[in-house]
Amino acid sequence: MKNNTARDEQNSKIRFITDDMMIVGVDVGSVNHYARAFTNRGIELSRKAYHLTNSSEGFEAFKAWAAGIAKQNGMKFILVGMEPTGHYWINLGKYVTNNGMILAQVNPAAVHKSKELDDNNPSKNDKKDPKVIAGLVKDGRYTMPYMPEGLYAEIRELSNQRSRVAEEMTRVKNRLARWFAIYFPEYLGAFNDTRNISGS
Repeated sequence: MKNNTARDEQNSKIRFITDDMMIVGVDVGSVNHYARAFTNRGIELSRKAYHLTNSSEGFEAFKAWAAGIAKQNGMKFILVGMEPTGHYWINLGKYVTNNGMILAQVNPAAVHKSKELDDNNPSKNDKKDPKVIAGLVKDGRYTMPYMPEGLYAEIRELSNQRSRVAEEMTRVKNRLARWFAIYFPEYLGAFNDTRNISGS
């Protein structure tokens, strides 16, 4: 039953990508991004990987580049696929969704596994990765991220911060418990209440 559901979901995602929709694969980096444009059949429309910086100027230039290729090839929609790499994708992702393009995300593990299909080489490459990402989108192996705005964005960030602090507290407690176990194992009998120190 799960296999049928996954298959139907993937087929639905493939059907979503129509002939008049251009797929742009973006390899996200901390400072620089690289993009390539394709049809829904995997035919490349860009001549080479397009370089853009992680800045408002870079995003504006990217929009103009993508819109130009789409217009030249009679495409009405632009679907931008990228890996959710750390926090580096967020600014470009917001720009994409706020400027009439559609945002899709692909699993980084799937990108890594798919790299060898083109040239039997799993290494990272600024020119190859955008093509791999676009190929995964073309095959329906993507998700549509939820990008909250306003109060909802603040609540989500607050929740993420709380989770990070809770994880860090757990790490600190475990580290303290380890140090006590190594250097002062008698502490459990020396104090009445050691629950916080032992991490329990």
